Amino acid sequence: MARVMPTKVFFLLYSTLTIILCLMPSQMNSSTLEADTQALLEIKLAIDPNSVSPSSYLNSWDFTVDPCESTGSQFLGILCNLPLDNSSSRVTALDLDSIGYDGFLTPSIGNLTELTMINLDKNKFRGPIPQTISNLRKLTRLTLSDNFFTGPIPLGISALKNLQHIDVSFNRLSGSLPSNISALRSLTFMSLSNNAFSGRLPDLTGLWQLQTLDLSINQFYGDIPNLPISLRKIYFNHNILSGHLTPLKGLKRLKWLDVSDNRLSGAISKDIMSLKGVVHLNVSYNRFTTLEVINYSLEGPMLQVLEAQGNHLKGHLPVNLVTLQNLTNVNLANNEFTGIIPNEYGAKVITSWRRLYLDHNFLQGKLPQEFGLKTNIRGSLANNCLQCPPNIVLCHGAQRPATECVGNHQAP
Repeated sequence: MARVMPTKVFFLLYSTLTIILCLMPSQMNSSTLEADTQALLEIKLAIDPNSVSPSSYLNSWDFTVDPCESTGSQFLGILCNLPLDNSSSRVTALDLDSIGYDGFLTPSIGNLTELTMINLDKNKFRGPIPQTISNLRKLTRLTLSDNFFTGPIPLGISALKNLQHIDVSFNRLSGSLPSNISALRSLTFMSLSNNAFSGRLPDLTGLWQLQTLDLSINQFYGDIPNLPISLRKIYFNHNILSGHLTPLKGLKRLKWLDVSDNRLSGAISKDIMSLKGVVHLNVSYNRFTTLEVINYSLEGPMLQVLEAQGNHLKGHLPVNLVTLQNLTNVNLANNEFTGIIPNEYGAKVITSWRRLYLDHNFLQGKLPQEFGLKTNIRGSLANNCLQCPPNIVLCHGAQRPATECVGNHQAP
């Protein structure tokens, strides 16, 4: 007759086994949250299958396996968290390959609430950016550049308090910059370039950590707004901005400034020219009339490139440009400068200046003698009123006819 295990011993073994199983990490319920799997499926279904090539990431999305537990070449382009308890895995990153996916970004994207990064750049997504993107409160990077998105920036984007990087450049987006955009206080990089945005720019000082601001090639108009002092790079070129450069004078950390091709006027003031960290300054194709350059014989700005062509700058060429010790490129072409070329420019032409464009002004007289020496400098002195020997490289191109070199453009 078989012996029966005593009840107490059985209970002890059962209890011990239960405790061990409870302490073991559970693998039974660690699959991807159903809502995340469904969102991924809807994202794929919103893409034209003809644009999904065999080698693409989306083609690896095989929903017969679990997205977050897949291995090898399955479900490329997503990352998941790894829960230590028995909770479901969640999708934390969506990073598609730049292969030309053609379709729409479905509102289901807003159900992937654990996403910290979205990168869909260099594809053919069209239609609006879904309003549901405001549900992604953990998002730190949003890259939708080089697509065909249309419509405005979703108003709810201000809810993305953790967003550090947003790039929606090279799309067909329109509308104005939301006034609540300054709520994105973690933002360090923002590019809205190459779109059809318009309207006045709001006060952006609330973006106190912003380092790069690219609003170029849009239709923004009005004055330059107040900007965060943290900025290091500003690209406002190819808009319809007007007024003065005054709001920029306090940006002590600025290294790169491009405001070319706008309607800015007044002076390129000594406050702007004296920003110590700026290495590249482009104020071309505006309506400036004055260039203020003081003597920087002591420790001066780091400026290397000065682009100021295509304005209405008047008077004599600024002699003090030679005191900018790091300057290598000077472009003052297509202005209304008169008088002679300062002799001090001669030494720079044979030493540190690499490009000098003074063409299409009303300069006159003889050149500094160093201009006739053999040098590697590139540039032009054409279309002035100079005595410019044709054997000098910078003199290639005709001078103005004598009839254009008298009257209002005669040197005082």
